[in-house]
Amino acid sequence: MEKITLNFDSPHLARAVFGNREENLALLSRAFSVRAVARDNFIKLTGPAAGVAAARKLIGELSRIVGSGGVLNADEFKRILDLSSRAEEETVDEIYGDRIKVAEPRPPIRPQTRNQKRYVDAIRRRDLVIAIGPAGTGKTYLAMAMAVSALLKGEVRRIILVRPAREAGEKLGYLPGDLTAKILPYLRPLYDALYDMIDTERLRRYEEAGVIEVAPLAYMRGRTLNNSFIILDEGQNATPEQMKMFLTRLGFGSKTVVTGDITQIDLPPSTFSGLVQVQSVLKPIEEIEFVYFTREDVVRHGLVQKIVQAYEHARGPDRRHG
Repeated sequence: MEKITLNFDSPHLARAVFGNREENLALLSRAFSVRAVARDNFIKLTGPAAGVAAARKLIGELSRIVGSGGVLNADEFKRILDLSSRAEEETVDEIYGDRIKVAEPRPPIRPQTRNQKRYVDAIRRRDLVIAIGPAGTGKTYLAMAMAVSALLKGEVRRIILVRPAREAGEKLGYLPGDLTAKILPYLRPLYDALYDMIDTERLRRYEEAGVIEVAPLAYMRGRTLNNSFIILDEGQNATPEQMKMFLTRLGFGSKTVVTGDITQIDLPPSTFSGLVQVQSVLKPIEEIEFVYFTREDVVRHGLVQKIVQAYEHARGPDRRHG
């Protein structure tokens, strides 16, 4: 048995690491088979030498992660423990410590799983990235954060956010209002993410100046998009023809990210999904990177991961359009 005491620089840092939660301490204790007791600005660890060493290493990484502010909630703490328990090359610090700066005073956005970190790194080094995986894995949110960061750093002049206006069971014609009013609900999720990263007044100015544009996929035909960060969300609902049209909009000095979930295709049964097809068509091109997410990358409410798993077991992947 081994017993050590680790001192934090301040009680604030100790609270930031453990969130002032007994639950986080209990999770740490179970993960490494140690007894963990936190008091003020120190924590005592007692247990097998290997468990104490692993817990000590993780606490050091946690201290660096939260050093610039913030408190780790129980869900984040669980994800970090899960990351630390897997024998991979990346450390928790390398993954969770990556910060994507967005507009002040909004806090930085950070990846929270290995695949999310690989996704962010792929966007940094490639001009075209295609992300495929279930809901809640951060595909659109992280792409949006990278776009806002690139805009604020002057790497691009515009952000263009695109979605197919494809209904999931309902018909556009039954919605009230003109075409603009009918399309707006399909674009609302993109605005929700933007509001997390840019204050309302600055977003309004950007939209009025055409710096940020949110538009249906059909509006992209005939355009050439230079010096832009372009995101196609819900790409599984683009037809092969629409996907080709969108991808060939890429201009000089631009980046494009396509996201989608091929298990939630809303196209008619006789219509192929462009996102399914593009995997075989573009895979041979080395400059294009594909990133695949799984239910383990879901970072929404803990139940979402279980819901995704339940549907996978109930019917398997949707192969109607594959």
